[in-house]
Amino acid sequence: MLNKTGVPEKSLILSRFPDNVNLGKPKAITECYEPIPCNPCETSCPFDAITVGKDINTPPKVDFDQCTGCGICVYSCPGLAIIVAQIKEDQAFFKIAYEFSPLPEVGETVHAINREGNILGTARIEKVTLRKKQDKTALIDVSTSKDFLHEFVTIRRMS
Repeated sequence: MLNKTGVPEKSLILSRFPDNVNLGKPKAITECYEPIPCNPCETSCPFDAITVGKDINTPPKVDFDQCTGCGICVYSCPGLAIIVAQIKEDQAFFKIAYEFSPLPEVGETVHAINREGNILGTARIEKVTLRKKQDKTALIDVSTSKDFLHEFVTIRRMS
């Protein structure tokens, strides 16, 4: 499915997530499924939680024990292929990269979008961070239903 549509199979997606116990704290989820020459996630991680290795074509692996979910890898990824996920009670919280303008506002209700570009439901903007070192890629904190944990990938503004 990935090679035909660009959308990974659910088993691939699930292979990148830690168990729900580990998601009690924020963790980086890398969605690099094929070998490509890339390693900014590894070099930007201040906790050495992401490993690509000597061959930069190797898809990254996250050490969930080391990952703090800081989100630096999210805005450092040139392919926008990393999110941070966390579960709190019945909600899923994500940190996503966002490169559109205007930026969403804290408290705004947006569409929660899946990997096929379809609307899953609604999400709430919790925080918007854009610092000079992020090079115009904002880090957006979003909350949505826990039911969307493995499907959510981005937001679309309502208008």
